[in-house]
Amino acid sequence: MFKSIRLSLLAGCIAATCQAWAAPAGDLPLMPWPQEVNRPAAEGTLQIDNAISIKISGDKLPGAIDRWRQRISQQTGWQLQPAQANSAKPTIDIQIKKAIAPLPKLDSDESYELSVTADGVKLTANTRFGAMRGMETLLQLIQNGPDNTAIPFVSIKDQPRFPWRGLLIDSARHFMPIKDILRQLDGMAAAKMNVLHWHLTDDQGWRFASTAYPKLQQLASDGDFYTQAQMKEVVRYAASLGIRVVPEMDLPGHASAIAVAYPELMSAPGPYQMERHWGVLKPLLNPTNDAAYKFVDTLIGELTAIFPDSYLHIGGDEVDDEHWQKSTEIQAFMKQHNLADTHALQTYFNQRLEKILEKHHRQMMGWDEIYHPDLPKSILIQSWQGQDALGAVAANGYKGILSTGFYLDQPQSTAYHYRNEVLPQGLNGVDEIADADSAQSWFFSMPRLKGSAVEGSFTLVNGKTTWRGFIDFKGKSRRAVRDIEWLSPTQVKFTVDTWMGETRPVLTLDKDKLSGYLLVGNVRYPTTGQKLDAVPDGIQPVVPTPEQMSNIIGGEAALWAENVASPLLDIKLWPRAFAVAERLWSAEDVKDIDNMYQRLQAIDAWSTVSVGLQQHAAAAEQMTRLAGSTEIMPLQILAQAVEPAQYYTRQHLKFQAGNYHHFEPLNRFADALSAESNQVRALDAWVDKLIADPEDGNSADSLRHTFARWQSNTPDVLELINGNYQLKALKPVAENVDKLAGIGLRLTDLVAKQGNLSADEVQGIQKQLDDAAQTQDEVVIAAVYPLQKLLRASVK
Repeated sequence: MFKSIRLSLLAGCIAATCQAWAAPAGDLPLMPWPQEVNRPAAEGTLQIDNAISIKISGDKLPGAIDRWRQRISQQTGWQLQPAQANSAKPTIDIQIKKAIAPLPKLDSDESYELSVTADGVKLTANTRFGAMRGMETLLQLIQNGPDNTAIPFVSIKDQPRFPWRGLLIDSARHFMPIKDILRQLDGMAAAKMNVLHWHLTDDQGWRFASTAYPKLQQLASDGDFYTQAQMKEVVRYAASLGIRVVPEMDLPGHASAIAVAYPELMSAPGPYQMERHWGVLKPLLNPTNDAAYKFVDTLIGELTAIFPDSYLHIGGDEVDDEHWQKSTEIQAFMKQHNLADTHALQTYFNQRLEKILEKHHRQMMGWDEIYHPDLPKSILIQSWQGQDALGAVAANGYKGILSTGFYLDQPQSTAYHYRNEVLPQGLNGVDEIADADSAQSWFFSMPRLKGSAVEGSFTLVNGKTTWRGFIDFKGKSRRAVRDIEWLSPTQVKFTVDTWMGETRPVLTLDKDKLSGYLLVGNVRYPTTGQKLDAVPDGIQPVVPTPEQMSNIIGGEAALWAENVASPLLDIKLWPRAFAVAERLWSAEDVKDIDNMYQRLQAIDAWSTVSVGLQQHAAAAEQMTRLAGSTEIMPLQILAQAVEPAQYYTRQHLKFQAGNYHHFEPLNRFADALSAESNQVRALDAWVDKLIADPEDGNSADSLRHTFARWQSNTPDVLELINGNYQLKALKPVAENVDKLAGIGLRLTDLVAKQGNLSADEVQGIQKQLDDAAQTQDEVVIAAVYPLQKLLRASVK
């Protein structure tokens, strides 16, 4: 008898307040979590040794058995015995029902069934692509235990939730060598992602070789570009892993590189030079020039000869229309063709572009800005503007995918990406205010380091027994907030996921004035405002009908490269991309955060050993350079307490300093760090347990041990900091971590002994926490926030 352990909501949970979700039974280290997992009541394992054998029937997968055997060898450390040809009783029996063409497609069948019993492993799939996905699941199940290497008895039925599960890699802003691209394909396959979206052109560089227009690579690439043979190599290798490759050629904007090589195609005469700065820039192709369409037609022909996928991405985003507006020739053209504005002009360009793509048997794909009812329903919209934009696309019969909330170039917690549901969600009545409710609404303004202030309002509703609330950011739809907590009669905090990341306002509402800060990720942004006389109307989320929802076919993680160079690629992508992959593959109700982190830790180790991803090796290399020695433990211990400044804070700081450009070195301590500190997460959990039970000696001891380690590390890390000018700005960070460790030791003892602090002591410690929370050298001491909890628990 098997017991089902498919994840689902605990019975009786109320959507607005439920925190407890059913978790996978046992400790299977699987990610993405399969649709259905069953374990036998009498759990057992299939012990394996170096005589393990693999057999494939029903289709030919050249090189697959050798690749999988190598992976098993890496996971176990064994020298495997020579492979047996056509073994009568293989350890792993892979049966594919139908032989098909080797190139993956949007509608490729990726389902599989996996059974592990005492008789061996049986993997069945309708196609080669399902077999590939099933083998990744099996490889995750191979465990080196206390007594042997074994695979747990299990029965799995699995298929993806969405057919489009992509990763965008930006090779235009910082060039990514082929070996690094190939390694990311290995990681994608391990995470069951199936689309590499390759961003090949942008203002700062043209990265694919053109035979017809060679000045593109000669003048606009700094010598860093892919040959046609190299791109074909990527396509071949990706196909062998069941991954499609969709190239992006950004048109008509993000075109500074084109302007350098062929200025005669542009909307303004130039002259043009290689663009070194990041941002939205002005050069645009001239949509009134027939030569521009011949140029695009020829390049699309070259791309389709390399990339066989049915989609070709034309970008289309962030068109600054200044050059169009200032051109008398273009303005006359618009008048002649009854084009009301430059958006209509861009649509005219896209209509002609779509015909060119159709001629080459390709479907148009682009960002939100290309969406227009005059384009055919065959186009695919990739949304960076969010679920509302995606919902509108789907409601109007167009297909779309989501990238908002999956930007991995931004340091964000994995939990934030994991909570990012692809399908638009309604408010479930959270903003319906009954007669018995009392509500208060507040306007707020949060200045940013670059760009306009973030403004809006929030409303807190006292439902007599519980608080609920919602927030209205200017120009965006209403969102429910969660975890409302009144810290005092006038101070409140709550949490909401926004396009900026997890956002946690900590605000003082004193009479009619608002003050405090919005904690965006881990960075404090001072905020002011005032009370409103009435609850604002707000904008309701765009939620398509269930039938229209089927137009939303998946999503893509995005790794933009302003702050990412090739040595940092793995640090930024892995293991977080596995959590995005799970959101796109697994059932919607697979969403337990704690369980996700538990499995992610196992997958982090597995992907390093089995897949060969380099997130840990790359971080160690960066720290070795900074330390000038292989003795990097002091920096690694310091890294436990800090995180890179999250959201776009690092980019905005570089912009303020005049360093937001290609030559700004990505050589800081912040660049060597993963997006979040696992140690701070552990601290936070120990603090919660200690506050809930002051007699929890294990949590108290764990906190003391961590704080003592940080204190004892201070002399060693300061010696390294003083020895390298690239670390000098970190000195206040190291000194603050030392002070915070001392505060942590004291507060831990106070909470454990149920003592309390005087008002003056609380004020003094609070000031030290506030000072230590400030961004320094693009990092934040994230340990401030567990300590803030301890401080509040020390006030009776």
